[in-house]
Amino acid sequence: MKSICVYCGSKVGNNPNYVTQAQALGQAMVAQGIRLVYGGGNAGLMGTIANAMLDVGGEVIGVIPEFLYEREHGHTGITELHVVNSMTERKNMMADLSDGFIAMPGGMGTFEEIVEMLSWFQLKLHRKPCGLLNVDGFYDHFAALIQHAHTEGFMYRAQDEILAVAAEPVALLDAMRAIDVT
Repeated sequence: MKSICVYCGSKVGNNPNYVTQAQALGQAMVAQGIRLVYGGGNAGLMGTIANAMLDVGGEVIGVIPEFLYEREHGHTGITELHVVNSMTERKNMMADLSDGFIAMPGGMGTFEEIVEMLSWFQLKLHRKPCGLLNVDGFYDHFAALIQHAHTEGFMYRAQDEILAVAAEPVALLDAMRAIDVT
């Protein structure tokens, strides 16, 4: 994986460990030669991971729709910033630029983006691993819901076959590499 798209909140949340783990993920990605593709903002966890990577010489590609540029403080100090016309254009460009997808803690946008990539994976529209950085159990219920959908006969593959889940960045990157993308 040379590029990973990270979905995360435009806020930092209530748990200071979310910021700590965003920084750790950025540092781990740079240490492994992975560039960041993300939503292009300089606020919240988006800004945190982008700045953590820039601080250690990482490459950061942002994609932000024009209508969110001011609201999410479009990050002008990153390697590349693409300002696009729509959320659809943003998501498609981010997917095209990435070899894998990670969701950090976030809200509805984060959930929607990772679920779409998991759906595309199941439909074989891409063969790229997906992961959850499960900081302090943030995604425990989400991972359980995916497993429940499989158990109830709505998914062909179990949660652990389509989605890496780890509480720590290096373990997550390793687990993503172990996903069978065939």
